Amino acid sequence: MMEGSQGRFLVAAALVFTTAGCATVKQDEFQAEMERVRAEMAQGDQAVEDRLNNRVDGVETSVQELETRMAALETDLQALAAEMDATVQRLEASLRFTAPVHFGFDAAEVDSDGRETLQRFASVVSEHYPTALVTVEGFTDPSGSAEYNLRLGQRRAEAVKSVLVDDAGMNGETIRAVSYGEDTRRLVQPGETGPGARGRANRRVVLVIEHADAATAASIVAGS
Repeated sequence: MMEGSQGRFLVAAALVFTTAGCATVKQDEFQAEMERVRAEMAQGDQAVEDRLNNRVDGVETSVQELETRMAALETDLQALAAEMDATVQRLEASLRFTAPVHFGFDAAEVDSDGRETLQRFASVVSEHYPTALVTVEGFTDPSGSAEYNLRLGQRRAEAVKSVLVDDAGMNGETIRAVSYGEDTRRLVQPGETGPGARGRANRRVVLVIEHADAATAASIVAGS
């Protein structure tokens, strides 16, 4: 808008000076034309500024609403975690829920206790933030090769996703499953492996609720 107004200003000035070369142009007519173009430029610039301000205000309001929703979700997840062997960690734009969902040695089936935990988790998330992006992270103990454990961790993550979608009614398009396998940086009990109870704490999943909508809103402001 600003560039277009400036272009019209230059065109108007050029026309006036061109006309002046052929005939006498009164000074007051020239000034009147320049004032009209300047006024049009100012109106266009103000319109652009108003649209930008309205956009920023709207995004800031949306971000604040999402922060409020995220805080309520964190409170209820903390209450849920207090009832079971779980933890909730607040990250910059997400919540990490370490659920007490564990797997048998070299297995990817979710048992009845795990299903109940996941259903309660889904209920809390759906109440406060149904459009949140949930990432299911699958882990294994160190038994077997790293390549095999990546595949096993993926099977576990996919099994949990299925429970969240098929049993708990969450939207599958907002849930993704990833595997970290035997990632030593994330082992709960370093070096502990199965079969049996040994290494069970390592055979788990972590659920991450991402503040994706706020990140999108922030990117809109940055790109404005």
